Amino acid sequence: MKRIKSFDNSYKVLYLIATPIGNLGEFSPRAIEVVNDSDLVAAEDTRNTGDLLHKFNIKKPLVSLREHNEVEASLNLISQIKGGKKVCYMSDAGYPGISDPGYILVKLCLENNIAVSTISGSSAFLNALVRSGLETSHFYFHGFLSAKENEAKEELEALKDKKETLIFYESPHRIIKTLKLLLEALGDRKVSLQRELTKINEENIIGNLSELVNLDESTLKGEMVIVIEGNKEESSSINDEKIIEFVNSLVTKGLSKKDAIDFISETFEIRKNHIKDIIK
Repeated sequence: MKRIKSFDNSYKVLYLIATPIGNLGEFSPRAIEVVNDSDLVAAEDTRNTGDLLHKFNIKKPLVSLREHNEVEASLNLISQIKGGKKVCYMSDAGYPGISDPGYILVKLCLENNIAVSTISGSSAFLNALVRSGLETSHFYFHGFLSAKENEAKEELEALKDKKETLIFYESPHRIIKTLKLLLEALGDRKVSLQRELTKINEENIIGNLSELVNLDESTLKGEMVIVIEGNKEESSSINDEKIIEFVNSLVTKGLSKKDAIDFISETFEIRKNHIKDIIK
């Protein structure tokens, strides 16, 4: 067991700095202070990070740490930190380690008794989740699905029964294909598709998967976050026969079929489309 205090002077420290996902105003004064105090800045992409630092009039030596050199670069940084250098690490947007390099660096630092301190900032998946209109108390962040369709289908098969809200990342050139895979694997669930977060063209597209698969792909620019409701069917305590009986009973008592479906859907946490399918 280890107990590592980030601000205990007996420990060397690596700083992980969350960077803006679009709006540069999200680069906090604390982040600027830590970068200014660093001797060395490690970055996923030194050019992108250099441009960001330039906008804040910060000049620091930059070192590349990306997916293809993460082990070697991490060991080099650990050596520098042990030698007394103040080092921070920044990915291109959001938090290091979230669908970006950083995990290996953190793991090796902790194994070498180097404290890791996080400088807070914007996160694309959290930004998207809290404004999605979907349940937020329990969620599962998956990130990018595999680019290989068969592997992506296997990943979704393992996720389809989760009750938690599901969150995925996707690029614009794959978004429609991915939405179709999600519809096929998960069924027609509520979804919030968000793009260009914190930027001038920020957009939240809300509907069902069956609607979003028909979007014009040419209108979908920028990185995407897909937030999808969890599996509601598993929590249902009634079978299909009972659902049909309840609908008929409510209609007999004067409710419209639509209102009866809405009532049963909310009461028993059953997707409306499932109810509609079985009472046709």
